[in-house]
Amino acid sequence: MTRSLSSAISGIDAAQAMLDSVGNNIANVNTVGYQDSTVQFSDLLYQQVSGAGAPLAGSSGGVNPIYVGTGVRVSGSNTNFSEGTNQQTGNPTDVAIQGSGFLVAYQNGQTMYTRAGNLLLDGNGQLVTQSGALVQGWSPSASGAISTTGPTGPLSIPQGQAANPAVTANVTLGGNLPVWNGVGTPPSMTATATAYDDLGNQIPLTVTFTGTTGTANSWNVTVTAANPSNAATPETVGSSTMTFNSTTGQLTSTAPVALTGFTGYNLPAGYTMNLDFPTAGTPQAVTQFAGSTTIQVTSQDGYASGSLQSFSIGADGTISGTYSNGKTQALGMIALAIFPNENGLTKVGNLMYQTTLNSGTPQIGSPGSGGRGSLIGGSVESSNVDLGTELTNLIVAQNAYQADTKVVSTTSTVLASLVQMA
Repeated sequence: MTRSLSSAISGIDAAQAMLDSVGNNIANVNTVGYQDSTVQFSDLLYQQVSGAGAPLAGSSGGVNPIYVGTGVRVSGSNTNFSEGTNQQTGNPTDVAIQGSGFLVAYQNGQTMYTRAGNLLLDGNGQLVTQSGALVQGWSPSASGAISTTGPTGPLSIPQGQAANPAVTANVTLGGNLPVWNGVGTPPSMTATATAYDDLGNQIPLTVTFTGTTGTANSWNVTVTAANPSNAATPETVGSSTMTFNSTTGQLTSTAPVALTGFTGYNLPAGYTMNLDFPTAGTPQAVTQFAGSTTIQVTSQDGYASGSLQSFSIGADGTISGTYSNGKTQALGMIALAIFPNENGLTKVGNLMYQTTLNSGTPQIGSPGSGGRGSLIGGSVESSNVDLGTELTNLIVAQNAYQADTKVVSTTSTVLASLVQMA
């Protein structure tokens, strides 16, 4: 009878473990990034009451062995790593993992992994988890390129960070000039643009188009730049002649005009700025058609310095900063890790996991590559706990617990009866 007591007690312990697991799941039903877990059971050793007997021909049949079980034990704990529902938050530091993978975090000399993407910026502008662990990834080089082949490190998003200015190398024209037949007073019109030097200082440019006297379909182009030391007298920095096909109205030459000789600006030695013309026949090309005049500078590739205004996290983990000068620059890339055996990870609290001997080596790379999921910026992954399932499991665990206590009370009654017989 002591076997029934020990079996029932092991059943009570197992039911209690199930209740603990269910209670923990229900408690974390609203925890961002929480993954539902379940306990697994297996039976204990058996005592053999009698062995099996072989059939005897013409005499008797065989008999099966008789076993008596000794109870149950908790054999394992499985985590459900299926994706929870994504919820938009609008917070630029929040990120949800869509698919497989874990964020990599480092704290107190230990590398940990998490799916909780409700991240923060600390006092140093570093991207951290709610518990202060440093989120790992790759930072851009001095040239702005991000390489995912090197080791990972902390990611920083310093607010107010200044972006370096860029000197203008190319100014592009577009639009339409009126038809010039070479007769009468040559028409003249201008287009303006702002270029930039190495320090981000503005270089005001004026492009003047004047019909070539006596020559149809021909225009003289003169480019002047303001002189900081003599604003009243702009200096000519380049000139050329544009000719058009009289039948198609398209430029017959699209070679760029070299602009040089800028005075009073911070420009490198031998600096040349190009006035570019798009390929003839393209929608952006300079044309000579009858009708309105729309000639203008359509673009230039320089810009002034700017300060970081906002940032966002892309699907590939790239953190893109938007600056006050309208430019966008990569600030870093978040890394994701996947494992051969996710259930081999051990939970260490704060929604963190660590590797074990059975989890396998983490495979760290960029989101969206090598089987890793992608990221959704401005969102978080909610708990994947199914409350209906957990409440059902709660009833199952309760019934198992009560049934095992009935075994204990029944065995106690039987033992009491046996004592009374003495």
